[in-house]
Amino acid sequence: MANYVINNKTNSFIIIKGNNSNPYSRNDLRISFSSDNNQILKIYDKTVNKYLLYDIDLNIDTVDVDGLTVFADTQSLYDALEPIFFLISSGSGGLSLQERIIVNQDNFATTLGGVIDSTKEYFLDGFIDTGTTSITIPVNGLNLTGYNFNVSGLFSTEDNYTMFVSESIAIGSGNFIGKDYDIRVSGANSKVHELYDATGFNAFEFARINFSNCTSLGDLYDYRQGLENGTGRFGGSPSLTLHGLWRGGYRITTSIVRSMSDTTTEPLFKEGTLFQMNSRFLTDMNVELGDLQPLLNFQPINFPNPSTLQLQEMILTRGGILNPEDTNITPNINESDLSSYWKNNNGLNNTYVGASSSVISEELTVIGAGSTWYDLEGIFLTTGDVHYSGNADGELTHDGISPREFEFTSSLTIEGNRNDNISVRFMKYDNATSSFTPLDYTETPRTINSLQGSRDVAFFNLIYGGTLDQGDYLKIQVKNNSGNQNVTLENGSFFRIQER
Repeated sequence: MANYVINNKTNSFIIIKGNNSNPYSRNDLRISFSSDNNQILKIYDKTVNKYLLYDIDLNIDTVDVDGLTVFADTQSLYDALEPIFFLISSGSGGLSLQERIIVNQDNFATTLGGVIDSTKEYFLDGFIDTGTTSITIPVNGLNLTGYNFNVSGLFSTEDNYTMFVSESIAIGSGNFIGKDYDIRVSGANSKVHELYDATGFNAFEFARINFSNCTSLGDLYDYRQGLENGTGRFGGSPSLTLHGLWRGGYRITTSIVRSMSDTTTEPLFKEGTLFQMNSRFLTDMNVELGDLQPLLNFQPINFPNPSTLQLQEMILTRGGILNPEDTNITPNINESDLSSYWKNNNGLNNTYVGASSSVISEELTVIGAGSTWYDLEGIFLTTGDVHYSGNADGELTHDGISPREFEFTSSLTIEGNRNDNISVRFMKYDNATSSFTPLDYTETPRTINSLQGSRDVAFFNLIYGGTLDQGDYLKIQVKNNSGNQNVTLENGSFFRIQER
């Protein structure tokens, strides 16, 4: 018996004579020739325990086995150096991928439009009009793919239509994994999705999918997380509404938005019923908004954890113009809210975490004993506080969680007894241990200058760095190294915290 290797190709396979002394099997296929002159071919599939092709005379040009039409482009079987090359001209037969279901216009109603088999991948062979038939995603999910968004897609122009649905609210749906196709749902009052997570722990993940001229992207309820990579929104008003508790996050990256409706007031991303996202919503989209269209209408309450609404490296225009002061981009939330962390954007404001505390009214700091630390007294005003809060005692508290590395700067003028040597330092309250930690590396001494007249002062211009976690705060302390003479922090003195 001769031995052969099978090499799968697109719409073809090659049988090449092998050198092994035993029957050669590969990829669960066994190829054998049962006659002495090697004219009768058999291909046995061990995964399904049946012959895919059998009793085929290789000296004929074509053969039809179970709907699979094949023909040989060479008759040379006896020369071991020359392969026998078969081309699939029609049908699917035993050579089609076992875990893939091909969907076309003719079989849509019985494939995607029927009962979904979640163990299979559904492949869109061209553009398919779904009409009024919704695709019901079962509790074990749907895997959907195509050639690319120029060749494969689903579309409907019907009014009051939803393309992807759950069987019911109570039953829900599982994971929705899609890539390489186009979606067009353009009818009045129609939308792409109305999906309810069956368990609260499923995901939808899209790669290289375009949404073209869609009336709405619809509604997603209580999914754990979402991911888009390489998606596009072109034309229409493709608003997506997020409802309920999202235990994970939602990331949209390398995505573009163009040619939006100039009459829609619906945001690209919309707060739905009881929407709460426990992890981050992150996007770096390149967006051209319609004339009246917001980017998103989320509120701070939708993000209970600090710095989890992350708009980063976006380019955002309206009418081709960059205008970060446009209040309709994010009407219900801004860059300084505790839930926001917006960085390196064009056309959108950015978040700069930090705060300043300045003396607006002088108070005497009483030095009870020399070489002993005391809090610098005064009435302080907090300004520019982003993810920070302050009080009249000059304490600045970090309310966020990220970033945690900061630069501390100060410009202080302290009046006291001429020629006394005094020192200042930053004192940190550690929320984790409920205790104070002196930042000794910030200790800086100065001698009070003997100036003309009655005003004798020392000047401190300090730049240091350190970490502050949520609930930690800083204040400034002073000590007189020369005795117990009192000091006063003058009006206009300040210190500032800013992220590194």
